[in-house]
Amino acid sequence: MALFLPALVVLIVTTSAPLVYLAWTSLERIDLSMPWLSGFAGAGNYLQMGADPRFWHSLWLTLIYTVSTVVLQVLLGLGLALLVLRIPKGQGILRVAAILPIVLAPVVVGLFWRTLVLAPDVGLVDVVTRALGLPSYNWLGDPKLALLSVIAIHTWQWTPFAFLVMLASLSSLPPDVFEAARIDRASAWQRFRYITLPLIRPAIVIVVIMRTMIALSAFAAIFAATGGGPGTATEILNLYAYRTSFSELNLGYGAALAMVLLAITLAVSFVMFRARRAR
Repeated sequence: MALFLPALVVLIVTTSAPLVYLAWTSLERIDLSMPWLSGFAGAGNYLQMGADPRFWHSLWLTLIYTVSTVVLQVLLGLGLALLVLRIPKGQGILRVAAILPIVLAPVVVGLFWRTLVLAPDVGLVDVVTRALGLPSYNWLGDPKLALLSVIAIHTWQWTPFAFLVMLASLSSLPPDVFEAARIDRASAWQRFRYITLPLIRPAIVIVVIMRTMIALSAFAAIFAATGGGPGTATEILNLYAYRTSFSELNLGYGAALAMVLLAITLAVSFVMFRARRAR
């Protein structure tokens, strides 16, 4: 117990105490631009969200961003894993290459895409589009393209995680089951649908749960690439809470937004883990 106590104290100080302080701040009216109005607000900050169109817009963007990135990562990761399994040599090199986007800091990824990939006229994407005879696009400056761009950034960085998990799961499947299915003249689609997918379902569920939790709390890559802009085109709930707290100096309302995001993340995670155990 004496050996365990210091670690427990450090854990409480670094995690639980900030959460308690955040929850308390969300009940306060703390606006540094108007400090004379500071005081206890109770549920006022939460009630304010109901009439805040910017909150609902950021919540909708968060839903689109999370669902799109998670679905794309699962589909692309599974497709790449199935493709790599057909390559008899060089799988080790491909696995090492897949790790590289994951180990990069999200800020580095955002700046990399902003300056080298999606920069107007000189970015890699624009070079390719102009070579194909297409016009140049302001991928991060156009409100209609900015959300698609940050979805692509997140998908590029974290698809290798899904790929590695799927590849490990597929590599461990028993070959006897597939040989029996071939003898019974099952088609490739039937083998994939009725054998492969059920057997790798635990891996898919874990990938969906982990990637959903990370996508809901995404911040650094989007902030480095667009800062939440142009305007509020890529302002997901996490960025809205940050902007409210540190740009508009409304710490109380920003803390309430962060608490709502925390509640959503915990609720989604709880539902997913319950569904996983139920099956």
